This record gives sequence, C-alpha cells and structure tokens, in this order.
Amino acid sequence: MLGGIFSFHSSWKDRQDTYNQKPLPLQCTSLNFRGFQLAQAMLFAIEEINNSKDLLPGISLGYKIYDSCSSIATSVRAALALANDNEVAWAPSEEPCTRFSQVQAILGETSSSPCMAVATVIGPFHIPMISHSATCTCLSDKKKYPSFLRTIPSDYYQSRALAQLVKHFGWTWVGAIRTNDDYGNYGMLTFTEIAKRLGICLEYSVSFFRTDPPKKLQKIIDTIKSSTSKVIVAFLSYMDMEVVLHELSHHNLTGYQWVGTEGWILDSQTAVTDTGHILDGALGLSIPKAHVAGLREFMSNIKPLNSSSTEMFTEFWEALFSCKFRPSKSSSEYQSVCTGHEDLTGVQNSFSDMSLMPIFNNVYKGVYAVAHTLHGVLNCNKSCSKIVHLEPYKVLRFLKKIQFKTKGGDEVYFNENGDPAAKYEIINWQPTAKGIVDFVTVGLYDASLPADKQLNLQNTSLIWAQNSQEVPLSVCSEKCPPGTRKVLKKGKPICCYDCLRCAEGEISNSTDSITCVRCHPEFWSNAGRDACVRKKAEFLSYEEIMGALLTAASLSGTCITNVVALIFFRYRHTPIVRANNSELSFLLLFSLTLCFLCSLTFIGRPTQWSCMLRHTAFGITFVLCISCVLGKTLVVLMAFRASLPGNNVMKWFGPAQQRLSVLAFTFIQVLICVLWLTIAPPFPLKNFKQFKNKIILECALGSAVGFWAVLGYIGVLALFCFILAFLARKLPNNFNEAKLITFSMLIFCAVWITFIPAYISSPGKFSVAVEIFAILASSFGLLFCIFIPKCYIILLKPEKNTKKNIMGKGTQK
Repeated sequence: MLGGIFSFHSSWKDRQDTYNQKPLPLQCTSLNFRGFQLAQAMLFAIEEINNSKDLLPGISLGYKIYDSCSSIATSVRAALALANDNEVAWAPSEEPCTRFSQVQAILGETSSSPCMAVATVIGPFHIPMISHSATCTCLSDKKKYPSFLRTIPSDYYQSRALAQLVKHFGWTWVGAIRTNDDYGNYGMLTFTEIAKRLGICLEYSVSFFRTDPPKKLQKIIDTIKSSTSKVIVAFLSYMDMEVVLHELSHHNLTGYQWVGTEGWILDSQTAVTDTGHILDGALGLSIPKAHVAGLREFMSNIKPLNSSSTEMFTEFWEALFSCKFRPSKSSSEYQSVCTGHEDLTGVQNSFSDMSLMPIFNNVYKGVYAVAHTLHGVLNCNKSCSKIVHLEPYKVLRFLKKIQFKTKGGDEVYFNENGDPAAKYEIINWQPTAKGIVDFVTVGLYDASLPADKQLNLQNTSLIWAQNSQEVPLSVCSEKCPPGTRKVLKKGKPICCYDCLRCAEGEISNSTDSITCVRCHPEFWSNAGRDACVRKKAEFLSYEEIMGALLTAASLSGTCITNVVALIFFRYRHTPIVRANNSELSFLLLFSLTLCFLCSLTFIGRPTQWSCMLRHTAFGITFVLCISCVLGKTLVVLMAFRASLPGNNVMKWFGPAQQRLSVLAFTFIQVLICVLWLTIAPPFPLKNFKQFKNKIILECALGSAVGFWAVLGYIGVLALFCFILAFLARKLPNNFNEAKLITFSMLIFCAVWITFIPAYISSPGKFSVAVEIFAILASSFGLLFCIFIPKCYIILLKPEKNTKKNIMGKGTQK
C-alpha cells in the first residue's frame, strides 16, 4: 500500500476557534487542478506496475490519497492517518484485503514546509517519504529528516545556479522576493550567500505568503517602485506568484527583468494569468523536460464514476465541465447536468495542460522507486516471497540504495542526502504572435560538472523584459574604467561605489579595480592613469641649449687661456713676463686650462668614472691654480721686502721654494681627494624624489664631508691669498701685480660664496649648471684680472714693456 498527500485545494476558509468545543476540520476552497494531475500520475504509475510481469510479480500495489488543502496541519493529520491506519478494528485473517493496511511509503507533498512537518512526524517510524517538488535545502539534513527523499534536486544547487546566472549577465544590483515559507526562506538564504561571494548585492529582499493581508503586498509593491534595480529574483511558488502577479498588473509594473525558480517558471497557468505582460522575457530554472509515455492518454480517459474517491472526483468533474451531478430543482443556477461520461479530449484548461510533465515524471519515478525497493526487499524473481515482513526501516534502507532506469531512460538514484543529481534547464519566456508564451530552453546547468562548466548557455536569441533584444543593465554604480578605483559609499552595499581617479604615479589597468598600483620608481603614470610609462631621465647634456652654452664657454675659456699662453711664450723674454716668475705664470695658465676643461666632466650622463673625476679634478686643478696665485703673491711681497736696504729675503723664497710651495699645497688637496675616493667616493644616482614625473641623473657625493673638505680647502687658500694680495696692493711699483691678484681673488671668493646657497637650492640639473658656472666664472675672473692687463701692454703698449717702467723709473706718458 502506498500513501499519497496532494493539495487538491489551494486554500481554506478562515475560522475562529472558541476552544469551547473540538475544532472542526478545515473547509477547503479553491480547487487545484494540479493536485489532481499529480494524483493521476501516481495512479498511472501504480496501474502500470500492477500490469507489469517483471516488476513485483504476484503483488498488487494499492494506494490511499489524502487532500492536504495546502495546509501543514492537514498534511500532518493525513500522514498520521497513513502511518497508523484509521480503521476501527482489525483482526488477523487469511482472506485478501483484510490485513493491516499500513502504507509502505508516502508520496508528496508538493511544498517544502508541509514536507518538513510530515517528515518530522513519520521520521522516527522510518516510513519513507518521497517528494516530487519539495526543494528546500533544509530537507537534506538527514539528522532531522532521516526518512525523507525526493526526486527533485535540492534548492542548494538551484540557488547556486541562479546566482551564477545573474552574475553571467553582469547584474550586480538586484531585488528579491520570496515565499515566506521554508522553500522561499532557505532558498533565498543560500542565494544571498552565494551572490555575496560573486559580488552581487541585494537592494531589497522581501517575503510574502498568499494569505498575507493586502497591506503587506502593497508594501512590497511600493518597495519595487522605489527601487533602482531592474532585475528581480523571485523565489516563489506558483500560487504565490499568481497573487503577486495580479497586484503587479494592477499597478502596471512592467520593465523589470524577472529571474525565477522551478516553482513558477514553467507554469503555464502563471503565463495565462500574466495578461499585463509583466513577466515577458523572464528567465529561470526548471527541471529538465521529460515525457512519460501514456500519461496524457491516461488522464484523458478518467471517469469520476469509476474512481474509488467518488466525492473528490465528483467535485473535480463538476468544476472541470461547469456542471452538477444533482442540480437543485428550485434553482436554475446550473444549466447542465453531469453524466460522468463527458469527453476530456476537447477540454482546454489547466488540467489538460501537460507543461508540468517533468513534475509528473518525478511522481512517476517516486512510485517506481518504491516498487523497485519492494521488489528487492521481497526477493522477487518470478514470484515474490510472502513470508518477508515489510519492516519500514528495511524498506527505507533499501530505498536509499536503489538505482534503476525508467522506461524513458531516466536514471533514478539518491545520494547520501536523499537527493537526485542536480540538473536544470534555463528557460526564457518568449511571447509569440498569438499572444501566448513559449517556454524556450536557452541553456543547461549541471552541478556534476566542474565549476567553470556548470552553466552552459546556448547560442539562442533571448528575449528580455518588454521584448527587448538587449541585455538589461542592473547595477548600483557603473563600472569603474581603467585609471580609476572603486571607493565604497558610506552606508551602502559593496556594489554601490564612486570611481576615484588614481593619484599621480599610480595606475589601474583593469575595470572595477579596487586599488591603484604604484608604478615602479623608474616609471610614472600616463595621463589616463591606466599605464606606467618610463620616466624621462634628466641630466645636463651637450644637446640641450644650456649644456651647449656652458660647453662653448668652457672651450672658449680654454682657447683664450691657450692664446694667452702663446702670447706669453712669444714674449717670454720681455720684462713684464719675466717680472713675476714666468714659470708660475705658465703653470697658472696650465691650471686655468685644466679648470676650464674639468667643467666638461660635469656635462653628460653621469657614470662611475665621471662622478669620481669631476669633483676630484675640479678640486685639484683649482688648488693648483690658487697655489700658483698664492706663490705669485708671495713673490711680490718678498720682492718688496728684498728691495729694502739690508734685506735679503728672496734667497729664502726663490724658484725652488716657489715650486715646492705649489707642490705642497696641491699635495694636500690630492691627499684629501684620495681619502674621499677611498672611503666613500661619489657615484651615479637616480634621484626619484626631487621630481615626481622624471628621474634626475646625478652624482651623489658619497661622503659629504669629503666634498666640503675639498671646497673648504680651496676656500682657505683663496682667502689666504686674498689677504696677502690685499696687504700688498699699495706697494710702490708702477705695475703692481698684487692689485690684479686682489681683484681676481675678490671675484673668486664672491663667486664661490654665492655658489653655496645657489647650489643647495637649485633643483636637478640646474645644480650642476650652477657648479659649472661657478667654475667658469672664477676661472675667467682669474684669467682676465691677472693676464689680460699684461697682454694689453705686451700687444698694445709695448713701450711700457720695459724694466724701468715696470720698476716705476720710466717716464709715463
């Protein structure tokens, strides 16, 4: 004996219990043709098995079917009746049909909440319950529902599939409406969790049950109206969907893209109810299409007078043909009389609609699963053992391990949670020219495949909301283009954000980047902030104007110095050349030539050698230059002292001593440079800090102490030379070289004193230019102040180039 619990009615009349007497049974209303279809699928399978010679030979299956009236309480009452047998008395007998009629399994219910209640009640007795349509994830918990199985996949997989489907089309901002029962609440909970992982946000999530007051439904409508999302995920049963759809049509809420579950997406009655075309273009999941051979004909041939449940089928028949078996004589309300032999083949209503064949197939598979289980438990071969006692736990244990194929080729088995394999078809509502909806399969979802291959959309043209050909857009914020990053809006979900432009030196090269990546120090962000471009390396080069001008000045100074040297060499025997140690003069000209040339080492790309050379060459050549000037100054002072009567100091500062002094002063600078190069020499450096968008190629000092020691030593010598020249400026000579030295050293000191703040404050290559300018300015100062007046006399005033004139004894004209 098999039990069945189906909803032949979809609601019941409210009643007020007074608790003064036993409550009356619920008065069911709203006849539900679908419940009759499911019951007929069960009867068809039982009849087919009873007529089979291979399955359960010699055993006939019977049935007891109850109407749950879509009520949890009524479902539990029916389950208890099936489990305990509601017959008044029973006595052991060998006669057929007189033994205890406890059912071996219960098929049903359609909804998850009644199934949970029934499974909780019959679970301790190990009576199997097989549902064809209850999909709540919670029912997979075998600790709570040990005897529950189903032939439809769990909503765990459907919720995952819905989330992946929404993500596939780029909808990250959606609304959600669910049935306020275990089916809707558990299904939406799983969907929300998976959607959050995929970056999908719910603008709102509201619940509804068909018996809720109108105010609650109106509140849901207001929520949808005020929302900005254009996609609505509906985790609803078909009965709740019809109620919501009626209210949506009343408010003409079109233009929303609906994404639905198997609970309503393939329901033809819902499509007929949608007169306002609210659901046009809807997308959703359904269990794969199936065909049960002979079921359509079986349903078309039913006769209420031949049914064992005459009262129930009579009500069904009267509603189907709008007739009455026993019309009232006092009323003309019924214009036709039911004969019970009316032809169903010409009837076009929800009962004749076979679009729910996959659900009927689930009922069919459930009945066959029980039959195969009994076949195994009873050790059936050509006949079945009649001595085996059908204990419920034995039946349940065998049922969980069953595996077979139906005549249609469907493989039936249950996993450890009592669930079948999860496979879905993706359905698209496509209106036709005749005004009816065509349920077009546009893809498949198979949970048994790898994650990246589970969702497979076919190359089929989809119809979207309002018959649009373009995929609707439903996002809280537009995608952030490359070059920007997402910044969450305060108090909003993660899908709502602003796009903030990346800062200088940072980029984002992908859409919807959450961070900007800082470029490598040698790179900088472009104008679009979407790529790093190599920074321009900046250094004082020969090609640029400033470098070319400084180079020209350096070479000009070198040439002028060489010209002066040639003049002095040509007139080396003249008194003005011989007057002040011509050897020091030529050495000074040589050092000035080196000073002009060493400025060229500061121009061009810095290298390891050029960095070490530029500062040391500069320091040594300038000390050599100042040493020569200092020597000439001392010669002037000594010569003046020697001209005094009885003073012979010149013998202490002759040519040998002069050379030695120059060598000694220069050696000290050489020693300082050697120590500097040994301890911490200058080296080429890429300066990223001074400018953001370019690299300054410069020479790091290595040791700042070494650098300032070199400069300081030059400064000390220059200051000492200046003081000596200043003291000798008024000596009684007609041509006093001390005056020229004083003026040249004044220029030299002024240049280098102003050099220090200018050098420190100048950025990048300009600091190098300042240093070159100081070198050239001081070199030109020495050259012009000391040698140009002498060249003037040599070339233009040769009459003054006499010993008497230089000694102040000649006649001045």
